Amino acid sequence: MNPLLRRGWFDRAVLVALTLLALAWMAPLLWVLALSFKPNDFLLTRTDVFLAPPYTLDNYLAILKTSQVFRWLGNSALVALLQTAGVLVLSSLAGYGFARCEFPGRKPLFALVMFGLAVPAQSVFIPLHRMFSDWDLQNTIAGLALPGLAAPFGVYLMTQYFKAIPAELEEAAMLDNASRLKTFVRIILPLSLPAQATLGIFTFLACWNDYLWPLVIATQPDMYTLTRGLASTQTNFAQSEGLGFLMAQAVFAGAPALMLYLFFQRHLVTAVAGTGKS
Repeated sequence: MNPLLRRGWFDRAVLVALTLLALAWMAPLLWVLALSFKPNDFLLTRTDVFLAPPYTLDNYLAILKTSQVFRWLGNSALVALLQTAGVLVLSSLAGYGFARCEFPGRKPLFALVMFGLAVPAQSVFIPLHRMFSDWDLQNTIAGLALPGLAAPFGVYLMTQYFKAIPAELEEAAMLDNASRLKTFVRIILPLSLPAQATLGIFTFLACWNDYLWPLVIATQPDMYTLTRGLASTQTNFAQSEGLGFLMAQAVFAGAPALMLYLFFQRHLVTAVAGTGKS
């Protein structure tokens, strides 16, 4: 068989296999979306119907009728945006320092930052809660957002990306009497936009989907985030308003994060490729 023809059949087989895997991965998401448009009384008897009627928007209307759902949505958006902005600023500055600046203890300090990746966030909830309570930051936006600013992954990502940027660009700028800060802002940061977008997506998604920390630090309903607030409207499955309502809550909470990812997804491959360079 012709090698080119054999390669063509192989490429088609790989494409078919990847398509089947993608469909298998998407099946639960499609199931959730389909059930969110089904009446709850219908789902008491059948949950295996995807495309066939009946359909209803009652599950989404029930969410919108929740008195504070838009307050919770606003809290989630504000906390996620503040945390994302803070992580981008701090991780960029720290990453540039580790990648380009020589100072005593740089390698041990970087190793200490990387050690933070091995520490589960749940293991520090008790001291964090006591500290934020002592500072009167419980049930505040600052209390919800500040713990997420410690981002070892962000420091690692930006450090690796800055290392991949040719040092000659900075040297040329400094020969023109540009300060290190001006070089960082005018040259390095614009070149790191793919990594910034990737880190921003990861940070925003992690904050938007976070449930445990808002559960600990937010005890007043008007300070709930969306995940915390929607969870508070249900106790257990038997006492909830039905399976369709639960699925509609999942879609409602995940839609903004999905749209953000789709908007910035083209930056992900560029950033990952950049971090792989030496």
